Amino acid sequence: QGLRIIEVYKHQFKYLNDIIAQIKNRNYRFIIYMDDLSFEEFEIEYKYLKAVIEGGLEKKPENILIYATSNRRHLVRETFSDKNDVRTNEELHTTDTVQEKLSLVARFGVTIYFGSPTPKEFKDIVRALAARHHVEMPEEELLLEANKWELSHGGLSGRTAQQFIDHLLGKKHP
Repeated sequence: QGLRIIEVYKHQFKYLNDIIAQIKNRNYRFIIYMDDLSFEEFEIEYKYLKAVIEGGLEKKPENILIYATSNRRHLVRETFSDKNDVRTNEELHTTDTVQEKLSLVARFGVTIYFGSPTPKEFKDIVRALAARHHVEMPEEELLLEANKWELSHGGLSGRTAQQFIDHLLGKKHP
């Protein structure tokens, strides 16, 4: 349907303007995709990304969207020292630092947040995945094992449920 996806990694952000220049006049629509995007406070690559998303002096091309996934809500790591009193921080305008770090996520426009499922929802996910993958195990045992798994593998999430089912399938077919 004329849609193309280009995956870009953090170390390639400095080339984003070049990539956009090469694709902006093509007869396709493009998604520039970044997976698991986050930055530590010492990383400055996010500044390239902020400038590109806003479009700079040039109008943003209508055939290009930028999508990213992240496990962080604010993308750039924040610390308590970012919000501390001036006496404990050398910077005079600490709110500017905080706002700069928060401004990247605001440039994406739409944020879809996936919270943790409730324990009941987690069990429902496990049941559904087990059925989809034809895992044959008594339900009580399945849910007991899933509960043990989530306690030692990252807590309640769809990803944890999938990893649990993958684990069971791996034991079944080594």
